[in-house]
Amino acid sequence: MDKNPAAPETLIEALRYFNNPDVCLSFMVQLRWPDGVVRCPTCGSNFVSFISTRRVWTCRENHERKQFSIKVGTIFEDSPIGLDKWLAAMWLIANAKNGISSYEIHRALGVTQKTAWFMLHRIRLAMQDGSVEALRGTIEADETFIGGKTRNMHKWKQARVRAAGRGETHSKTIVMGLLERGSATKDSKVRAIVVRDISADALQGTVRANVESGAALMTDSWKSYRGLSADFVHRFVDHATEYVKGNIHTNGLENFWSLLKRALHGTYISVEPFHLHRYVDEQAFRYNERFGKDGDRFLTVLRGIVGRRLTYKALTGKPILAVATT
Repeated sequence: MDKNPAAPETLIEALRYFNNPDVCLSFMVQLRWPDGVVRCPTCGSNFVSFISTRRVWTCRENHERKQFSIKVGTIFEDSPIGLDKWLAAMWLIANAKNGISSYEIHRALGVTQKTAWFMLHRIRLAMQDGSVEALRGTIEADETFIGGKTRNMHKWKQARVRAAGRGETHSKTIVMGLLERGSATKDSKVRAIVVRDISADALQGTVRANVESGAALMTDSWKSYRGLSADFVHRFVDHATEYVKGNIHTNGLENFWSLLKRALHGTYISVEPFHLHRYVDEQAFRYNERFGKDGDRFLTVLRGIVGRRLTYKALTGKPILAVATT
């Protein structure tokens, strides 16, 4: 988008600014259609008319779903929650240093905890980078394990682990990180992906899919990284003896892992493996936007709402049960 509406700079300004539904609508129109021409999200036509009493548009073309609101075609679609609460929730999660739980959103906005949880996952979808541009320059690659410790499991689970002869990491989810080191003119940025295992196929495949050929690649001495020298300038450090060897280290990613685990353990407490990738996307966004202002981070999240949708069924695998009315 070439032009952005002026965003509030603090939370109190945001709450006051978005208190008016007409202001919310005007703000979203400027952000979604910066040229001022409203287009139908179904057919793309700009032959639309605005119904001010309902704050919706009607497309003049002949097709289904001719009427649409500002929410259609975004993460807000089919949500009965007003834009004032959506934008407030977006501001809070975008600018919380260690994340914000659904219970905090539930208390702050006056929605149910279940609704707050659903809202936060939709906002995390908007936080996804979605970039297909390859990382270049000097890249750090590393992986970490997310999950509970075996000693904290129930006894029957511990017995199953011993019988299988597996180690501490058997029940954990693996996240692989790729960090493009910064320079005098740009900040470092991270890309984190949940992977199935730490085999050569999984790790090397992720590197090749996300890193430009010929880049300088820094890893630890894990055997699954061997074989990358044909495509990259691969250097590694053996953590059994040292953690830094000149500029060969993965300390940038170690910093990111500490921030990720602080949010998971301190704010969210318990995260299902099925949903972990969304929390990883959230923390990657927070890391990559760490030097921005609150208003800028808020706008960056808003730019990611269009063309993305997350239904409750897709999120949980369960349909929303209809409530009988009389």
